[in-house]
Parts: sequence; C-alpha cells; structure tokens
Amino acid sequence: MDSILGFLSRMGAMLHPWLNEIATAMVACLIVVFGADINRLLRRNLAGRSFTLRTLIFVLVNAFGYGMLIVTLSPWLARKLAHMPSSWMLLLVVAAFLFVGAWAQRNRQV
Repeated sequence: MDSILGFLSRMGAMLHPWLNEIATAMVACLIVVFGADINRLLRRNLAGRSFTLRTLIFVLVNAFGYGMLIVTLSPWLARKLAHMPSSWMLLLVVAAFLFVGAWAQRNRQV
C-alpha cells in the first residue's frame, strides 16, 4: 500500500509546476461542455427580443463572461489544488477530466 501511495505522491508532485495550466484546462473544459447548455438557455430566454439585444448579450456572455470565468477561476483552482496532498491532487485531476469526458460523451458533445 505504501508503494502505491508513494507512486501517487510522486506523480502528483510532478504536476505541481503545471497547476496553472491544468486549472485553466479544467475550467475551459467545463465551459466548453456546459457552454452549449448556457447558450441554449439564453437563446430560449431571449427569443422574441431584438437582434441587437440578442447579439449584445451573446457577445457579453461568450467573450467577456466565459473569459472572465477562465481568468478568475483558474488561479483560484490552481491555489486550491496546490494546497492538496500530491496523491489526492493527482486523483482529483484525473477524476475531474474523466468526469468532464464522460459528461461530454453522455450529452453527445464528443
């Protein structure tokens, strides 16, 4: 058991220099997977509104909203991951990407 924990800890420690990139990838993947649902909700709620208003809200949400989410959530997530024990951090990162991939597959986005 100690050898497995040692292996996970060493592999997790190898991820530490890349935590900012990993956190950015995690947030971006979530936005890609859930962005279609968010845009569908916006489209449904903005139906019947003027073209200009729909376009403005689309640009605000997609360009600025998603961009702001990536810029603000990624450093926060990287800090949270950095404070975790390396073995658990590795397991969480792998599980998060597997979850996003399974969710995308289940919702026919892959």
